[in-house]
Amino acid sequence: MTWTRLKELAEAPLSGLTQPTRSDWIFALRTVSAGLIALLVAYALKLDHPQWAMMTVFIVAQPVAGMVLAKGFYRLLGTLAGGLAAIGITSLFGINPWLLVTVLALWIGVCTLVSSLLRNPEAYGAALAGYTAMIISLPALGQPHVVVDLAIARCAEIVIGIVCAGVTSRLILPKLAADAIISRLKRSILDLAEYAGGAFSGGDPASLAALQRKLITDAQTLAEMRTYARLEAPSFATRAHPVRRTIGQLLWALSAARALHSHRAPKNAALIPMRRDLKNFVGELAATPGALDDTGPWVARLDAIAAKAREMPELPKDKVPEDTGPGDTGEDKVGTITRLTIAGDFAEALKQVMRGLEALRSPVSRKSSERSQPALVVHRDYQAACRNAVRAALATFLVAIFWLTTKWSEAAGTVILVAVVSSLFAARPDPVQSAWGFFTGTLLALPFAFLVGQVALPALPGFGWFTLFVVPILVPAALGMANPRHVGVATAFAINFLAFLSPHQQMIYDPGPFLAGSASILVGILIAIGVFIVVLPADPWVTVERISQAMREDLARLCLHERIPRRSAFESLAYDRINQLMPQVQRTGRKGDPMLGGSIAAVTVGLEVLRLRQAQLNSAIAHETVESIGNFLRGLARELLFRRPGEPQTATISVARQYAANIAERSNRLEMLQIAASLRIIAAAMEDYPDFFAKGRA
Repeated sequence: MTWTRLKELAEAPLSGLTQPTRSDWIFALRTVSAGLIALLVAYALKLDHPQWAMMTVFIVAQPVAGMVLAKGFYRLLGTLAGGLAAIGITSLFGINPWLLVTVLALWIGVCTLVSSLLRNPEAYGAALAGYTAMIISLPALGQPHVVVDLAIARCAEIVIGIVCAGVTSRLILPKLAADAIISRLKRSILDLAEYAGGAFSGGDPASLAALQRKLITDAQTLAEMRTYARLEAPSFATRAHPVRRTIGQLLWALSAARALHSHRAPKNAALIPMRRDLKNFVGELAATPGALDDTGPWVARLDAIAAKAREMPELPKDKVPEDTGPGDTGEDKVGTITRLTIAGDFAEALKQVMRGLEALRSPVSRKSSERSQPALVVHRDYQAACRNAVRAALATFLVAIFWLTTKWSEAAGTVILVAVVSSLFAARPDPVQSAWGFFTGTLLALPFAFLVGQVALPALPGFGWFTLFVVPILVPAALGMANPRHVGVATAFAINFLAFLSPHQQMIYDPGPFLAGSASILVGILIAIGVFIVVLPADPWVTVERISQAMREDLARLCLHERIPRRSAFESLAYDRINQLMPQVQRTGRKGDPMLGGSIAAVTVGLEVLRLRQAQLNSAIAHETVESIGNFLRGLARELLFRRPGEPQTATISVARQYAANIAERSNRLEMLQIAASLRIIAAAMEDYPDFFAKGRA
C-alpha cells in the first residue's frame, strides 16, 4: 500500500459529513442510555470487567430493533461457543503454552472459515466464537483452573449488554425492521418504475446502471431484513412467506426490466399499444406522490397489461433476416413475440410485487396456502474462505510465538487484536480499508480515554461525574454510528474508548499500564493490516474472475442438468453473486465494467435457458424441435466451459440465430416463436459480452 493510499484512508472519515436526523438522535441517545444502564448493572453485580457490558451495547447497537436482536443473539451464541471452546482447549492444553496457542490459532482459523461462508449476523457470531476463546484462554495461561470463572464472567457481562441493548431498542421509540421492509419495498417499486421508464425512453446509461445496482443490493437487503423482523415479534412469522415470495418476484421484475431496456425498440404496430401502456404506467407510478398507499388501481392496470401481452397478435409474414438482433430495425415475428413476452413478464412480476406489499401491510393470521416458496440461495466463495482461514490462523500463531518468546506481558493484547481484526474483517470486500477505519477510530479514542480515565475521573470519582464526562463523547460517536458512511470508524471509536477507559467504580491515575495496553492494541491492529497486505493478499480481479466462472458454470448446469432447477433458485443465486461482484469490480476500475455488464446479461441467458428447458417438456412441441433444443444447450455448455478469452465464438451462436430464423419461417405458433425468441436473446447477450462468456484465467 502506498503512502498516498494511506493518506486517502486517513482522510476518508472526515469527508461527507451530514446533518444528523431525528432518527439518528433517537438512536444515539437510546444507545448511550442503554450503555449506562448496562454499566450500572455490571457495577451492582461487582463484575471484574464491567466495561464489557457497556461495550457490548455499542457493539450490537443498530438503528433497527430487529438488527440489534439478531446481532445480540448471534453475539451470545458466539460468546457461548467461544467460552466452551476456551474451557475445552485450556483444560486439555493449558499446561503447555506453545501447544495452547497453536490450538487456539487453529480454532480461530476454523471459525474464520465458517464466518467467511456465512452472512451477517451469522458470520459475526462465527468470528466471535474464534477470538472469544483467545480472550478467555490467554489470561488463564499457566492457571487453567480459572478458565471457567473467566468464561462465566465474560458471558455474564455480554448478556447484560445484549439485554440492555435489545430491551431499549424494542421499547424506546423503536425503529422496526417490519416497517423498514415495507418502506424499502415501496422505494424499490418506485426505483423499478423509474428504471423501466428510463429503459423505454433511452435514459442515461450510467444512471440506469447505478439504479440497477441499487435494486440488486436492495433485494438482497430485504432478504436479510426478513430474519430481523421475525426476531422482533413472533407475529411477523405469518408475513415471512409473503416477504420471501415478494423478493423472488422483485428479482423477476428486475430481470424483465433489464430485458425491456435491451429490447426497447418496437418492431411493429402490435407492440406500440403495449409499449405505450407500460411507459405511461411506470411514468405515472414514479411521478405520483403516495402512489403506493393504495395498490389496488395499479394492480388492476397491470393485470390488464399482462393479459393483453398474452394474447396472440397479428404477426407480419415477411421473412426474418438471419442477422436480425434485438436492437435492429424492421419487423419480424420473433422480435414481436420476444417483446410481448418480456412486457408480459414485467407486468406480471410487478403486479405480484405490489400484491406482496399489500400482504405485508395487511397480514393474515393463517399460514400461507402456497407451499412452494421461492428458493433464496446465496453465493459462497470457498476459495476465499480458505485463504481467510489460513491468514487468520497464521497471523495469530506468529504473533503468539513472538509473545511467548519475548515474554512481553502487554503483547497478549496484541495477539488478541491480531486475532480479532484478521478474523472479523477477513470477508470484507476491502479488508485493508475496513481495518484501517478500525485503526483510525481506535487512535482517535486514545486521547479522549486518557483525559477522562487518567485525569478527570481520578479527581472527580462517582457515576454522576462519569456520566457527565462520557455522554458528550459517546453521543457524537453514536451519531456517527447511525451514518452508514462513518459507522466503521465511529463504532471503533466508541468501543475502544470504553476499552481504553476501562471504567470501574474506583478510577485511579496509572498512565503506565494505560499507555502500554493502548500501544499493544494499536500495534495489533497495524500488524493485522500488514497481514492483509502481505499474507495471501486478495486480488480483486482474481475474485471477479472466480465469481464470473461460477456464473458460467451455473449456466452450463442449467443446460445439462437432468432436473430443471427452480427459477427463483437460479435468479437469487445469480443476483447474490452480482451483489458480491460489484464491490470487487469497483476496485478494478474500468477494466471490470464489462464483467459486471456480462454478469447481468448472464441472468438473461439463464432465464432463457430455463424457458427452453420448459419448452422441452411441452407435449405440443415436436420431438425434432426438442432434440434440436437439447443439441443447442449442449453446444452452449461447451462454449461456456471451454472457450477462452480472445478465441472466436463457436458455431453455437450462429446456429441459434439460424434456427430461430427457420422456426419463424415454418410456424406462427406462439410456443414455437417463443423458442425462437429465446434463442435470439441468448445469442445477442453472448455477442454483447464475448469475454465474459469465455473461460477465465483465474
